[in-house]
Amino acid sequence: MSTVTEQANTIDVPTSTSTNDQPDDATTNKSDSKIVYSIEEIQKLLPHRYPFALVDRIIEYVPGKRAVGIKNVTINEPHFQGHFPGRPIMPGVLIVEAMAQVGGIVLTQLPELEGGLFVFAGIDKTRFRRQVVPGDQLVMTVELLWVKQRRFGKMQARAEVDGQLATEGELMFSLIT
Repeated sequence: MSTVTEQANTIDVPTSTSTNDQPDDATTNKSDSKIVYSIEEIQKLLPHRYPFALVDRIIEYVPGKRAVGIKNVTINEPHFQGHFPGRPIMPGVLIVEAMAQVGGIVLTQLPELEGGLFVFAGIDKTRFRRQVVPGDQLVMTVELLWVKQRRFGKMQARAEVDGQLATEGELMFSLIT
């Protein structure tokens, strides 16, 4: 089960990178900047650790709306020893978990949802369209659809490899205190 804790008040300001070719000392418009998170910043927001930390970097974050994260799939991951010998394929449940962890980046930073722990409440309309194998880079986009009663959330998630859809679905979360 995926868990996400609220720790937004303890993290440093995320890195902002310019999306244009201006020098570093030039002023940029907020719309020209992307918020990104390194692995160290992700670990301040999410409780997951090896071997269950499945997000290597957040490459785009729009507060309260969406996040785009990457997971570099490597043969060194423990699940590939048995899934499957001679033909390693990333388990679908781990792809869904990785998408949920990207969603956790959005949820943990919603000001109205302070404290507590987020857990899966449901997974709907999930489809696996392409196998994910060692050497692939999984790019996961998760968008917040709604939050109800400051306790439940629903997100639309999709994972791609080389621009091809690998997995998509709806993820529901519940905040427990």
